Amino acid sequence: MGQALYRKYRSKSLGEVVGQEHVTTTLANALKSGRISHAYLLSGPRGVGKTSIARILAHEINGLPYDDEAHLDIIEIDAASNRRIDEIRDLRDRVNTAPARAKYKVYIIDEVHMLTKEAFNALLKTLEEPPAHVIFILATTEAHKLPETIISRTQRYSLRPVPEEKVIEHLKTIASGEKLKIDDDALALIAKHGEGSFRDSISLLDQASSVSEQVTRADIERILGLAPDTYIAQLTAAIREGNKGSIVSTLSELYAQGFEPPVIAQQLSARVRSELLAEQSADPGADLHLLAELLDVPASRSPRQLLEITLLKSAQPIASVPSVTTVQPKAALVPEPMVAKPRKPKAEPQVTPKQVEQPTKVEKSDDPTPEPAPTLGDVDATELWNQALEQIKTKYNTLYGIARMATPTFDGKRLTLAFKFAFHQKRLSEAKNRQLLTEVVERLYGKPVEIVCTMGDTPTTAAKPDMAAISNIFGSAELLES
Repeated sequence: MGQALYRKYRSKSLGEVVGQEHVTTTLANALKSGRISHAYLLSGPRGVGKTSIARILAHEINGLPYDDEAHLDIIEIDAASNRRIDEIRDLRDRVNTAPARAKYKVYIIDEVHMLTKEAFNALLKTLEEPPAHVIFILATTEAHKLPETIISRTQRYSLRPVPEEKVIEHLKTIASGEKLKIDDDALALIAKHGEGSFRDSISLLDQASSVSEQVTRADIERILGLAPDTYIAQLTAAIREGNKGSIVSTLSELYAQGFEPPVIAQQLSARVRSELLAEQSADPGADLHLLAELLDVPASRSPRQLLEITLLKSAQPIASVPSVTTVQPKAALVPEPMVAKPRKPKAEPQVTPKQVEQPTKVEKSDDPTPEPAPTLGDVDATELWNQALEQIKTKYNTLYGIARMATPTFDGKRLTLAFKFAFHQKRLSEAKNRQLLTEVVERLYGKPVEIVCTMGDTPTTAAKPDMAAISNIFGSAELLES
């Protein structure tokens, strides 16, 4: 039976450990100077080299060459299986026995956080006054679960996740040694999936080595059960566009091909997160809400239904806001003088007390000078601002509640928002809120717009004429609004 790659390529010295130089350099210097502690604590994520460093340290302390053969004076204990007080009491009794061959008897306790409270108390007594010939090396992935009394009696070294570029470089070395042909994209996906764990990454490379003569990214995706990036991109685009039909059909196709909802949710989360970090998100608030809801999918009793509901809720099309084509500068429109259109001849209507005979035609002014084309004024500013409010309301309820208090005026380049209360003016003047408003208004108006928030009395606007009353006075003539 062949040897697993992660065991075959396990580091044999502190200098061979990759990605933990801040720990290995310190330990190597301490060994050279003869400063040896009676207890060490190695903490960090899984698969980053805690156990390897512990074994190498145990051998180098004793001046022994490191190999996979068990040594009589280097004892490894799995705390997950030996977590009770009885095992620790037995250990405490045996530490008094002198080493058989080596200078020190070294106890490596892996996953030490799994010990019971009583076992910790028993171990603490040994750590407080250990025999001169005994050294403890504790390893854990969850140092926060250790009592402070244990941590304070050790030299602690925190290991970090290995950067992806270092994982890829190390995987290339192993692939070369094994004469394995593998694409760079496939190596990058392996490293990414390993999440900084050498052991997990090398184990996946080992599995991929039997797939084909030339391992590709698609091969790794099949091994991991990941959906192709094209589907994830299609789902993301459907959410952005509010295309609910595309969301449902894409999910159905993924399920038909055997992809599970938790994996789809994880891949979608990774893509949305990357867009947020790259500042490519059109609506960061909505994307953060989507990320939070996707976290619930794996633990759900009905993951398919929850994933579909989550994505459909997040599908909010921008196009649902009323079109802005109606908002145009009035300067481009030269209105004709207001004229009441003549009525078609018809039978004279019954005159009621409310009806009064009035001319059906308004004479043109004798002034030959045409009226100047009006600039974009309050009426159009209100129209533009109302459309902006409608768009804000769909996703930013709190901001909408403040923005609707503003009275807008617009000169074609600057939108001035006047507030009666300083609190509203201050909140809307905040950079992030003003930037969001600017983006919405510019998208609607189609040109750059400067937004200024000021304090001022709300101007009174002329009330629109009551068309029913005018009709009663002037008859059924059609009137043009100025």
